[in-house]
Amino acid sequence: MAMAFPTLSSAVRASSVDVGQRLPYNPHRTYPKKPEAITDAPSSGLTTTSKPKISISDLLKRDISKPAQVELSGSYLGYETWLPNPPKVEKPRSVLNPASLAYIGDCIYELYARRHFLFPPLNIEEYNDRVMAVVRCEAQDAMLQKLMSDNFLSQEERDVLRWGKNIGSSKTRTKKRAGVAVYNRASSLETLVGYLYLTNAQRLDEIMEKIGFSTDASTPLAQEK
Repeated sequence: MAMAFPTLSSAVRASSVDVGQRLPYNPHRTYPKKPEAITDAPSSGLTTTSKPKISISDLLKRDISKPAQVELSGSYLGYETWLPNPPKVEKPRSVLNPASLAYIGDCIYELYARRHFLFPPLNIEEYNDRVMAVVRCEAQDAMLQKLMSDNFLSQEERDVLRWGKNIGSSKTRTKKRAGVAVYNRASSLETLVGYLYLTNAQRLDEIMEKIGFSTDASTPLAQEK
């Protein structure tokens, strides 16, 4: 004996019927605004493209008193260098492309940022917040502008910057937030960091110190001994 089953289409139609009681329509009903809409709403009908100026000193500020200078004879905790030993590349521009140098430069740049905020001790969330604020392309662009305005870079280093500006990337979200020009300048700084890491780590240390990164992270450890 064959039994009849309801078809899928009829079941869907039956389940789509709204049998609940509806509230009466109120044309004067208002809805609370979201916090984002209140804070992000412009004061006038005109949109503005100006962005607040980034303060490098505020980004790199640490709640620590300036320690006494300890002479380490160019070493860090007894070692000659604190960075990982770079691969032996005599002419990086003839072997690597700008994306390769920016790839390694991004890592070395963040290592400087993490070392800078090592003291005083923070929790993981605070560490991440401080470092993320410094590694954003807007902050990197502000640091590059400082180097350029102070005329601190050599002609060779400026050539590397120009070489690293044309790096192609699919990070459209970052480009939309910061703008193509800011993103390209930040990429060029990472390219320079990667280039100097492979060729002249001492000069890289001078540039990062000029920007404002701390190079005395070993001092509190030396004082505790």
